[in-house]
Amino acid sequence: MTRLIYSITLILLAPLIAFYLYQIRGKKNLGYRAHFGERFGAIDPRLPKEAIIIHCASVGEVLAAAPLIKKVREQHPNDSIIVTCNTPTGRDEITKQFKDSVHVCYLPIDFGFAVHRFIKTLKPKLLLVLETELWPNLFYYANKHHCPVAVVNARLSEKSYRGYQKVASLTRLIMSNITVLASHNEEDAHRFVELGLSSQRVSTTGSIKFDVTLDAHDMQQMHDLSAQLGLRPIWIAGSTHPGEHEQIIAVHKKLLEKIPTALLIIAPRHPEQFSPVADLLSDAGLCFSRRSGPYNPNSQVLLADTLGELKFLYGCAQISFIGGSLIERGGHNPLESAASSVGVLSGPSTYNFSHIYPQLIAQQGAQICADQSELLAQVSKYLHDPKATKLLGAQAHACLALNQGAISRTLNIIDSLLEQ
Repeated sequence: MTRLIYSITLILLAPLIAFYLYQIRGKKNLGYRAHFGERFGAIDPRLPKEAIIIHCASVGEVLAAAPLIKKVREQHPNDSIIVTCNTPTGRDEITKQFKDSVHVCYLPIDFGFAVHRFIKTLKPKLLLVLETELWPNLFYYANKHHCPVAVVNARLSEKSYRGYQKVASLTRLIMSNITVLASHNEEDAHRFVELGLSSQRVSTTGSIKFDVTLDAHDMQQMHDLSAQLGLRPIWIAGSTHPGEHEQIIAVHKKLLEKIPTALLIIAPRHPEQFSPVADLLSDAGLCFSRRSGPYNPNSQVLLADTLGELKFLYGCAQISFIGGSLIERGGHNPLESAASSVGVLSGPSTYNFSHIYPQLIAQQGAQICADQSELLAQVSKYLHDPKATKLLGAQAHACLALNQGAISRTLNIIDSLLEQ
């Protein structure tokens, strides 16, 4: 009955969901209008049957999961892999990362008819879901068609836990259809068990986001860009949002009064923000170059209007700021910066990475700035003090190295499910 009520409610909301995706999001990013039928369970006939389906919600999850997906592909070369996502940027990143070695499509919205068609037609041998993409109908129909459901790199904040408690009967249904869950830590694992997941189905593997590395291509691009930017004080603001772009630009303008040669690399989180940020930079009277165009050596700002480059862009700076944290957005992944031995500054909103920041801060690889004034002070401090900057970056990298190994532990779980 619970699932029926949920499904009817979702159907009633279908016109609003379709309008939002096609008209509102589609107006900002035309990619939302492409492959639109897949959102409602239309199956591309080229998709293979009995594949391993790996779901990554958006570009951040794709980047985090890329090393895991590559390992699954290496260890199971005879199995086809379908990587699903929810966003066009995520879809583009899948294609960029894997070319033709995996298949890609949107995961249907959790309408009963859509996910039933999806599962029944494709008959996957394993459904692998990253983090907290917990969909009642998807899990139900996967289970009904004897497809194991593995939730990996799973995390559950206290806030999300309380939210799931409010719909306890629906939450218990979700938990009953999870075959195995690989959690970040014991605290998250306990929350899933409290919501109704059998403790025998839970493993603690750590976060695969700690297993981030820069490959040879990343290193070469970082070297080439660093040579182009030259020897000057550089800081980077990665994954910034509206309401935060303005604060970062204000910080940089004041920073230039103290360090006139300083360069800011600003990388907006979403591509639809590239042009608005360019307008903000122009209005602020700052000389800037776009990463997608020619570089002006006199630039005070480099606007990173490209996708999938943030990991190596961090390595071109001496200190980083991780966006989504000066506003109430919960922050973004600081470990891509740590992978390049670049220390981390963040605003106070970090709840999306509550499993990572305490460790980074404890090992003195990251610092929290209460507001833009404190951010200015910290950026100025580190750009003036190369020794302190290098130490902060080394401690961030040490924290990363200490916590690696989750991919190997997760692969063991995947292998056991595929061998059943």
